[in-house]
Amino acid sequence: MDFIAGAIGGQDVFAVVMEISEQASRAAGFDLGESGLSTAVGYPLDTVKVRIQTENHYRGFWHCVQETYRTEKVGGFYKGVTASVLAVSVVSSVSFGTYKNCLSAICKLQYGAADAKPSELDVSLAGAAAGAARVVLTNPSEVAKVRMQTQKNPHPSTTHQPVSKPKYRGSLHCLKVIIKEEGFGGLYKGCSALLCRDCSASAIYFLSYSALCDWLTPDGRNKPGFLAVLLSGGFAGVLAWGLATPMDVIKSRMQTDESDQHKYKGLIHCVRESVRKEGAKVLFKGLGLNCIRAFPVNMVVFVTYEGVLRFTDHYIKKN
Repeated sequence: MDFIAGAIGGQDVFAVVMEISEQASRAAGFDLGESGLSTAVGYPLDTVKVRIQTENHYRGFWHCVQETYRTEKVGGFYKGVTASVLAVSVVSSVSFGTYKNCLSAICKLQYGAADAKPSELDVSLAGAAAGAARVVLTNPSEVAKVRMQTQKNPHPSTTHQPVSKPKYRGSLHCLKVIIKEEGFGGLYKGCSALLCRDCSASAIYFLSYSALCDWLTPDGRNKPGFLAVLLSGGFAGVLAWGLATPMDVIKSRMQTDESDQHKYKGLIHCVRESVRKEGAKVLFKGLGLNCIRAFPVNMVVFVTYEGVLRFTDHYIKKN
């Protein structure tokens, strides 16, 4: 049931942040209209974040937005969106399902009962396991997404020269080209950085959510209320992404390193070269964007997840 609740939570996030993206688009001066229904979670912001993290010629968020729109129009913000759309529910399902089942197994092993109250270490270990499970599924789609997002294709209206054919014609075509040129190992480029990012971030994500829920729940109640879940989920997301951003930068840089470039020999080499050339601040590129997106998204994730679990528990007890 945790897997199903996680999947539904992922879809709800998809819908809510789509609306945020649509409103932001309108505020910027263009209306996506009904096409907003086919966009992925906060995708334009994610594209800007990835470009800022992997390219050092952007002076900041608005400069990246202006340059992307000037040369590629609206479509430039939605490159590789297919990979995210296909992955969002599966990833959310696996993350929450793995967490809950690992936590139950740890409690049963430690205390003899799956529903025993876990310690902070138990929650962290289960969270880290959920992060590791995500990596197996998400790395190929992350590689395709990042490659598509950083591929520059000038819009025909912005140039008088013939527009060359892009190397990647879509997310699935991108995966095929990577396998052909780099082998199946190419689908797992940046896996070490993604593993570090997701294990640590997922551990702090579930730990901070659990701790905040306990703190915000009045004595005498065994479950947190709606407001407690909202706030706990939002702040848990911000804390997790604050911790995850340095490895998120390194992951994106490693994944854009194509077979004909070989800029980075591995995780440590990528960190060393990035810091040497751009200073330690490079590791925090996109931090603000990550945290801004994280609060509303994760409020909805946990409210939906808890709501589905409570509804099914009530339904099962009733029948």
